[in-house]
Amino acid sequence: MRVLVLGGTSFLSKTVAAEAVRRGHEVVCAARGLSGSVPEGARHVRVDRDEPGSIDVLAGERFDAVVDIAYTGLRWVRDALRTITTRHWTYVSTINTYADTATLGQTAESPQHEPIERDRIDLAEMTPEVYGGVQVACEHAARDALGGRLFIVRPGQITGPGDYMDRFGYWPSRFSRGGRVVVPDTPKQPFQHVDVRDLAAWIVTAGEQRLTGAFDAVSPVAPLGPVLEEIADLVAPPGTELVPVTEETLTAAGVQPWFGPKSLPLWLPASHHGLAAHDASAAQAAGLEIRPLADTVHAALDEERARGLDRPRKAGLTPDEEVALIRD
Repeated sequence: MRVLVLGGTSFLSKTVAAEAVRRGHEVVCAARGLSGSVPEGARHVRVDRDEPGSIDVLAGERFDAVVDIAYTGLRWVRDALRTITTRHWTYVSTINTYADTATLGQTAESPQHEPIERDRIDLAEMTPEVYGGVQVACEHAARDALGGRLFIVRPGQITGPGDYMDRFGYWPSRFSRGGRVVVPDTPKQPFQHVDVRDLAAWIVTAGEQRLTGAFDAVSPVAPLGPVLEEIADLVAPPGTELVPVTEETLTAAGVQPWFGPKSLPLWLPASHHGLAAHDASAAQAAGLEIRPLADTVHAALDEERARGLDRPRKAGLTPDEEVALIRD
């Protein structure tokens, strides 16, 4: 199979390209190349999707499968759809496309945001709602162009090696240092994720089997409290203490949920519990396999150590911020 990955130099797109190479496929990665190198065995074609006409270098080539992980705007998607010929197209969207963030048990058929047809959005203005609306517009464009050749996956929290957002990895990293660890006092909050290696494997399989339709790429729901306890049991030294802090205290102290500086990753306010509690059965029936959490935890911690446990992070609490919460 001849596979085109639009990207291929970081996190999910690179993992997809590496998995396709591992299976013996011919893989072309179209990317700027600024985020890193493509996997060994793949061919790199320089494409900067912000440059008008750059993607035309692929015009006239034919692929058996295309994987597009576009996140910054509609023009990227439309240009690719206009230029590239393929039998099967995977579009990686997001769980943020859903309009209802609170209701548990939603499916891929649940109502989405109204589409936001923006050619380009800057990272500074990319709220979850704007991001979701733009992704809905991208999904619509892909459906209009491809019809029955389209496979849409909507992941929530993508975990495992290569997570440049620093979210899931915060917890193995923090627990591995021991001591008193602040955790959100929301033990029953739902939690879902998908390991990047499992998602990549499913995407490659979908191309091989020409799987189509829209799916939420998520694990079965688990309560956050036991998940954090399992991570601690796996990596924390003896004597580590989990210190639950109420949502009211966290909010009053300016701690953000989910991601970003001064945050507690994976913590969600009740108004957003639905984003981590979608029905995973359709994806499982279609072939998505979820590895044991321990595998994801150890892989994330290995990378955290390689990158430096004390490095500045994009998400989580600093030691001083954590101490202040416990002291208060």
